[in-house]
Amino acid sequence: MNILIRADASFHIGTGHIMRDLVLAQEFAQESVVFATQKLRGDCNHLIEEAGYAIEHLSSNTFGELDTLVKKLDIDLLILDHYALNYAYEKQLKAANPKLKLMVLDDTYERHYCDILLNHNIYADPKRYKRLVPKGCELRCGAKYTLLREEFLEPKKIRVLLAMGGADTLSLTSKVLKILLEYPHIRVDVITTRANTNLEKLQSCAKKQKAIKLHIETKQLASLARKSHFAIITPSVLANELYSIHVPFISIQTATNQKEMVRFLKKKHCKVLKRFNSKKLQNFIEEYLR
Repeated sequence: MNILIRADASFHIGTGHIMRDLVLAQEFAQESVVFATQKLRGDCNHLIEEAGYAIEHLSSNTFGELDTLVKKLDIDLLILDHYALNYAYEKQLKAANPKLKLMVLDDTYERHYCDILLNHNIYADPKRYKRLVPKGCELRCGAKYTLLREEFLEPKKIRVLLAMGGADTLSLTSKVLKILLEYPHIRVDVITTRANTNLEKLQSCAKKQKAIKLHIETKQLASLARKSHFAIITPSVLANELYSIHVPFISIQTATNQKEMVRFLKKKHCKVLKRFNSKKLQNFIEEYLR
């Protein structure tokens, strides 16, 4: 499919149209995408070229110039993102190119003659376009269609405190880490002591995995806890401490003397496992990631 995006940038117009169109263009990675834009003072045409797209330079906003280009490039889909191109202009383009599919970006609830209307703003209300677009026009409105630059699509880094007891008698640290490492945006502070019989294994794992930082007999536990989005712990003394400073946590029972704490935490609707269960733990983790 041949796609042409018509937009401009300048000191007067701003750069927003081109920036969002570059994001939109990425949705057509398997198609041929060309930009049609003018050379204006303060334009950002270099950004289009740096992104790897060809540019057809126009000298004006006249219908004839764009219509000629649409025919020359055998365009299937024309995307208009320009306040100067209105309903009459769009209707003329459709009449001159019956097979052309026309997509228009709109921010201000203007009248348009198009096949697809995109208002990617979070406030966009499709109901307000009821009498502004032709019957059968596909409306793409609201947060679902927001054009986000790549850096905003990266998941937020999540810090998790993991403390399965100084000795980790049930060797749960490695099992929990296996689940946490399935999420590339999670960083784990592992708390342990020299009494942990699996210490060498954990040290080796931390060397291989940048997402893991091992803390052996740390004196910075409170600070690490406060920086964490949530913790995974045993329902022991640490549960008292995290509960008091309002750090959310998942607790996994590892000993019979933890029954009273487990009972209390369940009454308080905290996330508690009476024994390690990978599926249930993963469900709890994903609740915190939402």
